[in-house]
Amino acid sequence: MREHKERNRLQGKVVAITGGARGIGAATAAVFAKANAKVVIGDIDRVAAGKTAAAIGAGVKALALDVADSSSFSTFLDEVQAQHGPLDVLINNAGIMPLSRAAEEPGTTTARIIAVNLQGVIHGCKQALLRMKPRGSGHIVNVASIAAKVPFPGAATYAASKAGVVAYSDALRAELRGSGIDVSCVLPGIIDTELATGIAVRGFDPIAPDEVARTLLDVVEHPRFEVFVPRQAGIVLKATSLGGRRLSEVLQRALHADTPMLEAIGTPQRANYEKRARQRPSEQMRTQQKENP
Repeated sequence: MREHKERNRLQGKVVAITGGARGIGAATAAVFAKANAKVVIGDIDRVAAGKTAAAIGAGVKALALDVADSSSFSTFLDEVQAQHGPLDVLINNAGIMPLSRAAEEPGTTTARIIAVNLQGVIHGCKQALLRMKPRGSGHIVNVASIAAKVPFPGAATYAASKAGVVAYSDALRAELRGSGIDVSCVLPGIIDTELATGIAVRGFDPIAPDEVARTLLDVVEHPRFEVFVPRQAGIVLKATSLGGRRLSEVLQRALHADTPMLEAIGTPQRANYEKRARQRPSEQMRTQQKENP
């Protein structure tokens, strides 16, 4: 009975999800559609997004979106509202994680990570606020990462981008206090998606995208700012922080949690993902046209 009531909270709500073609975004679209929301997914891979939307059904729509381009984000949200009405929820999920040792990371890759992971979130927040502020209601959920709190060697720029997402979200939340607009930040651990291909943390199994999707749904139904997936990760991080940086680093080394990204750099398992993640939008479009003539 309670589950039915919770789902009614999202009945007819307009929800836009970035990076919706695969992984967490696709799982989140399915969960929100099941909760009777009007879901639109955006992705730079329009073909894959269309296939995902068709597979989910339930009226889910797919649109092209380059989150690194503010005008593309504006067009995306305009189309969302044209199809379904005023935007209620924006989930900034799109993100990439090419791995490199810091000194060896090409400048183009560094710029691309920041453009998608951080600037993309900022573009989304700004564009959503332009549409939510006049109505005095809405909810922005930004997907960060546990790497924002525990940066992994081999993914320095990724960690920096996600730490930026948390800081930006926190400041924005304070700025919007009393406006009727909620801001939340969800921080997942290693997820069983293409982004984490070839990364293995000893003693820890990757988290299913569905678990993150259910957390995102719960955050929208019960707004709060910072949520970890799994929840225990947040408890552990808070506990270890009491012992200071040295204890945290000792535990990381003891659990071999300081090497997974480094060990995954250049492995064959990550080759396809790395190539696609590092591509610029124009290159991705050419690749899509070749694969889907």
